[in-house]
Parts: sequence; structure tokens; C-alpha cells
Amino acid sequence: MIKVVVFDVGETLVDETRIWCRWADRIGVPRFALLGVIGGMAGAGRPLTEAFGLVRPGLDLAAEDRAWAAEEPGSLRNNFDGDDLYPDVRGGLAELRGRGLGVIIAGNQPPQAKSALERMGLPVDAIYTSAEWGLEKPDPAFFDKVVEVAGVGAAEIAYVGDRVDNDVLTARAAGMLPILIRRGPWGYLGSEHPDAARATVVDSILELPDLLAPVR
Repeated sequence: MIKVVVFDVGETLVDETRIWCRWADRIGVPRFALLGVIGGMAGAGRPLTEAFGLVRPGLDLAAEDRAWAAEEPGSLRNNFDGDDLYPDVRGGLAELRGRGLGVIIAGNQPPQAKSALERMGLPVDAIYTSAEWGLEKPDPAFFDKVVEVAGVGAAEIAYVGDRVDNDVLTARAAGMLPILIRRGPWGYLGSEHPDAARATVVDSILELPDLLAPVR
């Protein structure tokens, strides 16, 4: 019986399209080119950051990020806000809580993401990031921490994410119920991966209440 639902952030709750488009504009490449190469990284199972080296060889991504922050301290840059939430997020999370389930956000995110998520006033019980834990998926210790903060057994937790490697396989190995959401390049591609059979695949957060806590 599932008691707590834990959500990844990028391409699970947050549509990252605007972030990558701003990055494309920043480094002077067509948006479609950067987005396409990011998709290629997803298909090849390569790190997302390698996309920048392909479209702008020699680019020092960390240095560019620092320069951007110095030049535009008040802009979103590579961050997100409430306008980037997928449209099913607020309603889906609220319905899960309304059916008596705990709802937690915990994903691989930089330090500023926690405050950004908190400002959204989402109907959740807690928000955590890899930055504050000093742990990142797919490290099994990340999922040990999820169990700790959830306060229930691993078998009573559903972990929802868009990646087979970071979310499905690692959550399942930790003893949780893995749920793969088909959105973003990793979600769509991952849903066709053989290992997706180890997860429950959904297209919307709105499917989760009936799946995890059906009304009797």
C-alpha cells in the first residue's frame, strides 16, 4: 500500500523548454539545434551537458553560467518559476493529498531550485534537493535519504520521474514503486526502453490518484 508519493523535478513537474531556449539564445545557437542535440544526448544515454560542447566546442559552461549571472542578476537565466510548471501539477498533487497520501518533492537540483519551488506554494508536504543533501541520483544513498524523510518503508513509497536510469531502476532497486512519466526527451524515449517494463508508465500526474489511492 502506497503512503507517500515522491516526485522528481525537471520534466516531471517543471517543463524545461524555456530554460534550454534561454541557454540557446545566450550561447548564440538556434534553439532548435540545442533542443535537438539535447534529445540526441537522451537517446544516446549521454550526459546532458555534452550537448553544449557539441553546439559550441570549447565552451566553459560553468564560466558562462557565472558570467550570465553577473550580467543579468535579476533574470531567470537557467532557473524556473511557476510559469514553467506542467498544467497537471497543482491539481494532481492536490488530489493525491486529498486522498490521504503524503506528497514530497526530491530531485537532482541546484541550491536555488528549492526556494524557487517553495515560492510556488505547491500542495506538498516537503521539498528537498540533491544540493542540500549532497547526494545525487542515481546514488542509492539518495533513495535511502528519501526513505528517511518520507518516514515510511520503501515499499510504501512511489517515486515518479522521467528517466529510466536515474528514476525507475534506482527507485526499484531501493524497494520503491517506480512510476515513469512520459514527458520530456528522457520520458518519451525511456518509455520504449525494455527497462520501462519495470515501472508503471503514465502520461499525466492526474492519473496517479486513481492508480495509487482509488476511491472505494
